[in-house]
Amino acid sequence: MNQGRGPPVLTVPAASEGQRLDNFLLKHLKGVPRSLVYRLVRKGAIRVNGRRAKAEMRVTGGDEVRIPVLDRPGVAPDGARTVHVPEGMLRSLRQSVIHEDADYLVLDKPAGLAVHGGSGLAYGLIEAMRLLYPATALELGHRLDRETSGCLVLTKSRRGLTAFHDALRTGNVSKRYLALVAGRWEGSARRCDLPISQERDETGRRQMRALEGVAIEGPEASGRRATSLFAPIERFPGFTLMEVDIGTGRTHQIRVHGRALGHPVAGDHEYGDPGANRLARGLGLKRMFLHAQAIRFPDWQGNPLLFSAPLPADLEQVLQALSDQAP
Repeated sequence: MNQGRGPPVLTVPAASEGQRLDNFLLKHLKGVPRSLVYRLVRKGAIRVNGRRAKAEMRVTGGDEVRIPVLDRPGVAPDGARTVHVPEGMLRSLRQSVIHEDADYLVLDKPAGLAVHGGSGLAYGLIEAMRLLYPATALELGHRLDRETSGCLVLTKSRRGLTAFHDALRTGNVSKRYLALVAGRWEGSARRCDLPISQERDETGRRQMRALEGVAIEGPEASGRRATSLFAPIERFPGFTLMEVDIGTGRTHQIRVHGRALGHPVAGDHEYGDPGANRLARGLGLKRMFLHAQAIRFPDWQGNPLLFSAPLPADLEQVLQALSDQAP
């Protein structure tokens, strides 16, 4: 979007070629009431390439759609509420972009930022990114926990979103994580295939659990299929740095499987070991040690894409502290 002194201008991306003007506006002006969009079009307040246009007009890639100023920079309407995102966070997210093309946007997600707002959070990553890309129909390809850093895929087109979700369903998305787990891992790599179920505790809060000896397919299924491959990279006193490849993307999968194997993720206050967490805090760990290091998936044409994100400085410092105390 052009945000000079004049009205904002949305440039139609190639992926929106042939879309009706009203549908294009409703998709790209997130949170703006439908009635307002149609009223602006009827009054001629929205111009396409400098000319008045009807709602049923078909847009073309490269068209410039000029709209009146609906809000101020850094603030976006989100349904009935207004989302305020600090400029510092917007700058950080701009710098976190690993890859961008017409269909995909890959970020090195910062830890501490939820992917969605709500539940007491003023905003999430997707709301902030839509501020940075107001003329793009950004959607989350998948999710990462709030405290997890690393590779996160957003899509910029319907074909990109559909292809990514198809790849997830067919097991063609590979995700690799780095995790510091409690305890000394004995032996080599080990696979965990325990299904995962969702339960509620006495307060109603959602919690995931790994199940043993239950069906995962058919009418008697009690949990969803999940596969995690844990491979040790380096052993420290009281902890092991692991590489974890997951063939499925269940909620809290690595955290739940790690606990089931007797090696919960360090810093995990929901599924972790309190004693190990105290030791980790003493080493400078201020959050869960889980980082989405790499992701591989096919684009909408079937071409393989591979992206990676380096281990952030706060986690590197914890590993250095562990190395320093090793005998």
